[in-house]
Amino acid sequence: MSVDPAGDTPRPLPRRGALLAIAAAAVGAWWAWPRIAPHFVGVFDFEPLDDPPGFRRIAAGETSGIAQPFIGLEAPGAADSPLPPAELRANLCGSLFGGPSPAGAVPIAAFSDYNCPFCRVLTERLSDLQARSESGVRVTWHEWPRLGTASVAAARAALAADMQGAYAAFHRRLMRSRFVPTPEYLQALAREIGVDGDRLRADMESDAVSQRLRITSALARLFGFVGTPALVVGRTVVVGAVSEPVLAALLDQERREGPPPVCRV
Repeated sequence: MSVDPAGDTPRPLPRRGALLAIAAAAVGAWWAWPRIAPHFVGVFDFEPLDDPPGFRRIAAGETSGIAQPFIGLEAPGAADSPLPPAELRANLCGSLFGGPSPAGAVPIAAFSDYNCPFCRVLTERLSDLQARSESGVRVTWHEWPRLGTASVAAARAALAADMQGAYAAFHRRLMRSRFVPTPEYLQALAREIGVDGDRLRADMESDAVSQRLRITSALARLFGFVGTPALVVGRTVVVGAVSEPVLAALLDQERREGPPPVCRV
């Protein structure tokens, strides 16, 4: 409210001022949410994993606030051949998180499929969280195509885009749209994000892309994932679409406990 110069009668603020005040409050709440959200979650009921050692799991259910995962069938051609377990375990931190995270940053490994509706929601949530946290988290995306040949093609295209430094843009576009990954669609998308479409299509069938899919598939087997989305947040395994308050509380606890054992130097 403001005061009339001719008297003491209050009068409403101009509409534009009210809208600006609402917008400012919304922005403030958006930035403050990661610090507020953990207060809405109780104590976690962690289940230690026997293998790999040093990790734990949050049981799905009402207490953790985790929704049921989206289950799909393994897509043929997702990975050419199994990766030897010894090869995966030799550098589990690198395979899972891309190596140790900077001090104070919690590593998150996100396993998703472009045709999984829950993955679309979680991708937006993780992207927003990363933007708000000012390097407090580091997300490593794992392409785990389980829902048919279209998922496999999309995963290979995204990894091929990464070879041209355009993974983030490609991943974001595929997650935000319905698509059939035909050669024409991928060529058009490559042009839109500024990558070489011919090279992208060639790299989709490269050994480098196949190897990354093999690593992700081996990680999924090691952690016992059955569907997407799935996360490894520090030392905690979460299968399913996790709520924002639970994710914020988990990150808060992982930050207090320090890096996961496999990433300690």
